[in-house]
Amino acid sequence: MRISVTHQVEIPATHKLELYKKAPEFGPKILFFSGGTALRNTSRELIRYTHNSIHLITPFDSGGSSAVIRKAFGMPAVGDIRNRLLALADQSITGTPEIFKLFTYRLSQSKSQEELHSELQHMATGGHPLVQPIPAPMREIICNHFKHFLKIMPDDFDLNGASVGNLVLAAGYLHNNRQLDPVIYVFSKLVQVYGVVHATINKDLHIAVRLQDDTVIIGQHCITGKEMPPPASPIREIWMTDSLDDSTPVHTAVSDKTKKHIAEADLICYPVGSFFSSVMANLLPDGVGEAVAANRCPKVFVPNTAEDPESLGLSVVDQVRLIRRQLALSGAPNGSDTLKYVLMDMEKASYTYPIDTEELESMGVTVINCPLLTQSGDTYMDARLLAEALLSLS
Repeated sequence: MRISVTHQVEIPATHKLELYKKAPEFGPKILFFSGGTALRNTSRELIRYTHNSIHLITPFDSGGSSAVIRKAFGMPAVGDIRNRLLALADQSITGTPEIFKLFTYRLSQSKSQEELHSELQHMATGGHPLVQPIPAPMREIICNHFKHFLKIMPDDFDLNGASVGNLVLAAGYLHNNRQLDPVIYVFSKLVQVYGVVHATINKDLHIAVRLQDDTVIIGQHCITGKEMPPPASPIREIWMTDSLDDSTPVHTAVSDKTKKHIAEADLICYPVGSFFSSVMANLLPDGVGEAVAANRCPKVFVPNTAEDPESLGLSVVDQVRLIRRQLALSGAPNGSDTLKYVLMDMEKASYTYPIDTEELESMGVTVINCPLLTQSGDTYMDARLLAEALLSLS
């Protein structure tokens, strides 16, 4: 089908997709500012066409087992990084399905700390049923990480409900002088990750938001509506803080490596997912906006089709303005190209917010109407359709 009078692109671009599928190792570098699990299925679809997608992940998760690890060691969250690594892993490689099972396993919520500590020790020896099937040398590498974690684990560390994959990555982070890249690299090789996974920043910071009623909320877990009630008023702005106890804004710059990833992208996507804690949070560090503006590739926003508690009261126009404003705050020059296209399924999706296409066009934003849902009434986008649409635009 043909889409948009002002942007003639065929979606799906069948010929282009066939070429990508034949040689995914040469596929496009589609960059996502994301976090959480919203792109998990899309990531799995992408590796059929490209092994070069780039995933800049937020390290701000402050809930669940991530909160326990962060409090104990003063480190960034690794749970979303783990999720994306596994989503991009080649499940056909020997040992990968076994590592997937181990890394998605959570310790019991009901057993005693002594029992859980004993189970972790069993994993460290390699005799645990989830560890034993993993072939060497993968098993030895993982066991060494368990041993290191047991060595540094505080006596009062709460293992109830702990994500085993998070414990392994935390051990690797602490063993590598508090650097995320080395441990991401090791496990990318272990499970043959087809793409690049990179934390936006490597610092122990949190996020805070201000609502339209001037209420300030600190901590990602208090914003998403998963562990705590969702914000009762629309979110007006977001910033980084040093701790969960102080809302004072702090600034930090992205690394040269992050800038390089952005500069190399063939397409930049602000994807579906929690709008503030996943997408906007990635745009906070200084230098992000400058790097995005300097890259002349297409920049695409994909609004949620499912309900997002963080988008309460925000239209697509509002979200576009917020993205552009945040990129300007992180270095994008006035009037620069930071968001050009909005990808929507106007036929089958039931968006929960107003869609003013004329206002978007007046802002210099082209709405691209294409199939993203399998059938009318679906809540979530079809991973294959979304992946093929982005690949067609790259």
